[in-house]
Amino acid sequence: MKFLDQAKLFIGSGKGGNGCVSFRREKYIEFGGPNGGGGGKGGNAIIECVDGLNTLIDFRFRQHFAANNGEDGKGSEKTGGNGQDIIIKVPKGTIILEEDNKTVIADLRRVGQRILLLEGGNGGFGNSHFKGPNNQAPRKANSGLWGEEKWIWLRLKLIADVGLIGLPNAGKSTLISSVSAAKPKVADYPFTTLNPVLGIASHKSKEITIADIPGLIEGAHDGKGLGDRFLGHVERCSILIHLIDSFSENPFEDWEVIRNEIESYSSDLGEKKEIIALSKVDGMNESDIKKKVKLLQNKTGKEVFPISSVANKGIEEILNKVLSVIQEKETKEDSKKWSP
Repeated sequence: MKFLDQAKLFIGSGKGGNGCVSFRREKYIEFGGPNGGGGGKGGNAIIECVDGLNTLIDFRFRQHFAANNGEDGKGSEKTGGNGQDIIIKVPKGTIILEEDNKTVIADLRRVGQRILLLEGGNGGFGNSHFKGPNNQAPRKANSGLWGEEKWIWLRLKLIADVGLIGLPNAGKSTLISSVSAAKPKVADYPFTTLNPVLGIASHKSKEITIADIPGLIEGAHDGKGLGDRFLGHVERCSILIHLIDSFSENPFEDWEVIRNEIESYSSDLGEKKEIIALSKVDGMNESDIKKKVKLLQNKTGKEVFPISSVANKGIEEILNKVLSVIQEKETKEDSKKWSP
């Protein structure tokens, strides 16, 4: 399935039904009064966050969504039926923005959240509404009010436990394919992954959701190589795994490039827990691995895990670390929830 993380939609709510001009006409009733019913309300335009979706691909070929109009009123004081709402279903993590693509309308982070975007027009009054002592046979009825319409943007930011970051060809796709059922394209050249990939790893009877984003380059936070959009997908992760190619001539410089982009993009993203993984170590001898691990630990002050996704080396250790960080975060959140 192709991944789509941004879409522009035109949405409209329904017009209210018109009121009816009608008079009672029955045998033996000489002066039947007005009995025109009111029009029904137009349908609303609603966006709902649902489970089972992880892309906006459904909006690639359909951009127009409109609710139904309300029905016109009828005689015998019958009110027209309300127009059916249009419910637009989106995945968890979708942000709704105004047409300027900057002003946020809503941020849908929880399945079941519903946002009323546009309200349908009210139905018009029938002539029975206007009858009175001074006007016992009104021939007046209201038209229904028009609905609203507007352009909006949908932007998806993946919600995952773990975000994989690193330079192109650092081994992110190989890692996610080895620990989950996700099958991104893997090859020995940069920019193999062109779209974010979501995978679920099962470890110690727990599920860990992992987001693999395309490789970042210098200037990513300013949008170079669509980096700002890719960084948005790891903005909500609990923990970052930073992969560094063990065959790099200067692994610390590689780490610095990505760290600068992350911190320039968002201070919150820069403060997230980070695990460093030295990848592709199956092709190196133990002495060289230890030197590079020590170099990175000394210069970054962080724990470094030598791993090989192909040889399944170090994968258990890094998943144990990820699980402990996630559980620690959940414990803190639970304690806040129950604290007075």
